[in-house]
Amino acid sequence: MKTPRPSDSVPGEPSPARQGIQSVELAMTVLQALEEGRGPMSLTQLAAASGMQPSKVHRYLVSLARVGLVAQSPSTGRYDMGPAMRRLGVESLRRMDEVALVSEHLPGLRDSTSHAVNLSVWGDHGPVVVRWEYGAHALPITVRVGATMPLLTSAMGGAFLAYLPEQLTMPVLCEQLEVEVLDAATRERVDRIRTGVPREGVASTIGGVIPGITSVAAPVFTAGESFPLVVTLVMPARGVTEQDVARLSAELLRSTRAMTEVLGHAVEQQLP
Repeated sequence: MKTPRPSDSVPGEPSPARQGIQSVELAMTVLQALEEGRGPMSLTQLAAASGMQPSKVHRYLVSLARVGLVAQSPSTGRYDMGPAMRRLGVESLRRMDEVALVSEHLPGLRDSTSHAVNLSVWGDHGPVVVRWEYGAHALPITVRVGATMPLLTSAMGGAFLAYLPEQLTMPVLCEQLEVEVLDAATRERVDRIRTGVPREGVASTIGGVIPGITSVAAPVFTAGESFPLVVTLVMPARGVTEQDVARLSAELLRSTRAMTEVLGHAVEQQLP
């Protein structure tokens, strides 16, 4: 009788490349339930959240506690993240190159929309473009990587205004506008951005920085205390309808939410 080699597939069973260890996956279900609980949890709560019987969850918790991934409070009996989990989290954050991880998603967004895409970070003097992927449509603009963009008249600037603290953005905005204090009209405009962008999910401009350009920007949130990144779709204003902008905004939001998850930030969380 022929002995199956590792490369041989067995009828009715997953191929070796797709096989895994079910107990590891179930243990991860318990850890995910603990993560989503946002605090210490009882055995009953963990069982309900993970969809398993308490006795089964308890066995997993015993093993997870032995390796330090969870810990049980001696006083309350509740479970929480253990020291090994904290060390793993810190090391994961240390190794994470947020710009590189997000940049991997930019070509896909460019291809799915056919429009130019850029990535910006917060710099000392405002939003700084760190990646640019040109799309299939010609633009009357060439933006070099490293360029600092205006806060008030660019879509990416609007996203930063909406999601960064005012004590950080206001001095930069005053510097860009060459004023010491914002006048009433500008102040009102900033307030509209800070309330409107989180409600809509995106910031948009038509001919803000460059005439003939429509831009839509959305934030990508990080797992640590870093400032959010901003991804912007840039398209020629001519021939782009409101329906097109709505569709592209939805595509941008789907993409930035996926990027946010890659960086380890819960999508439902938002910065002020």
